[in-house]
This record gives sequence, C-alpha cells and structure tokens, in this order.
Amino acid sequence: MKNKKILIADDNALNRRVFQNIIGQVYIIDIAENGYEVLEKIKKEHFDLILLDVQMPLLDGINTLKAIRDERLSNSPIVAVSAFASSEDRDFFLSAGFDDFISKPIRPKLMLETIQKLMAQASKKETENSTSNFPDQLQVEQTLNEEVVKKLLKYNSPENIREVYEDFILETERLTTEIKQLIESGNFKEIGEKLHIIKGNSGTLGAMDLYNFSQGFEKNIKKGNFENAPQEYLSLKRLLDRFKITCQTSEYLNP
Repeated sequence: MKNKKILIADDNALNRRVFQNIIGQVYIIDIAENGYEVLEKIKKEHFDLILLDVQMPLLDGINTLKAIRDERLSNSPIVAVSAFASSEDRDFFLSAGFDDFISKPIRPKLMLETIQKLMAQASKKETENSTSNFPDQLQVEQTLNEEVVKKLLKYNSPENIREVYEDFILETERLTTEIKQLIESGNFKEIGEKLHIIKGNSGTLGAMDLYNFSQGFEKNIKKGNFENAPQEYLSLKRLLDRFKITCQTSEYLNP
C-alpha cells in the first residue's frame, strides 16, 4: 500500500505525529497545518485520500472541502476529523460533502479500516470509469509496446529512435502543462486539441496506456463531461511519468 499517498491536515503538531505514526506504517503521507496549505499541495500533486481536521485556523476543514470541490481540485475521498462525535455531528459532516468521519480521540484500528474502505471504493470507481471510457476496446494496460519499437529499429539506429521517444516525452510534457493551465482557467473545450495530439503520437510510438487514456479523456471533453478533468489530468501525468521510466529502462531503447 506504500504506493498510496495521504494528506493529513491538522493544526495541532501532536495530532499530526499521532496520525503519522498510525498511517505512516502503511501509506506515504504528507502534512498540512491549515486549509490553505492543503489547497496549495493538492494543486501540485495527487493524493489518494485527504484527512481534514474540521477546526483549523485560517481556513477550516469545511471551507477547505468546499474549495476543493468547487475548484475541482481532487476527486479523492476526503474525511472529516473532529472531536465532535455525536450522530448529529456525523450526519452534518456527511451532508457537507465529506466521504466519511473519524472522531477524536483517534482509534487506530478504526482509522485504518476507514481509510482502507474508502481506498477500495475509490479504486473500484476509478476502474469502472476507466472501463466505461473505452467500451469498444480490450482493457489491457500496456506502457510501451515493444513490438512497435522493434519495427522502428528496423529502419533507424537505436540512438535515432531514442531521440524520437525523448522528443515525444518533451512534447507530451508541454501539452500536459497546457492542459493543466486550460483546466485552471476553465477553458475545457480547448483541452481536446491537446489530447488529440497526445493520442496520435502515443499510438504511433506504442505508448498504449497513454493512447487509451488520452482517447477516453478526449471523448469526455467532446461530450462536455468536464467534472473529472482535473483528476484525469493527474492520471495522464502519472501515466507519462511511468512511460518515461519505462523508456529509460527498455533494453531496445538502451542497448
């Protein structure tokens, strides 16, 4: 589970250490001391789950949640953490939009069970959404189709082909940065053009999971389904990062 990352937000240093000791044994963690720090962090990287203390200075947990959802910064589960522990409090937090609620003082076993449950639900939902994006295609994730690389190598040297893949990575990084900027400015319709280029180039070079994902992302944009665009951007970026690593270790591109 160490590939999953959780953001812990609490203004109390002792609480943060307690959370770190409980969760850090199982997940990668990062911390924030107030809502503004939370917003800055999730704009820069993806977190699989966010724990928000309800009572934080500067920007409390409820208003932080509202900002995240209004600005479409993350679709990951967000859990309220509070000393208010009545059934009425729990109902209030859930009605405010939190995915679950954990009361203080923390019970480690219950906390880990809650996190594990939400992680499983999120993974199932992501898989279902991914499958629905590509109903006519076999859902096989393939970072780099090496048969494509071998065919290219019949007509060019490994150095030249490696340079082609390096150029592709640089261009895709530029395009994903532009996609992020378009999302932040609300110009969702212009994203399709960028995705179309990524889809075409990745298909040509055998970057199959990039190809499949950008194709589904592009379909959503064309249909006006913009709600998940920020999360889809983060997924696209992760796929590109993985593709870079695969190219660096491929025996065909690095003989």
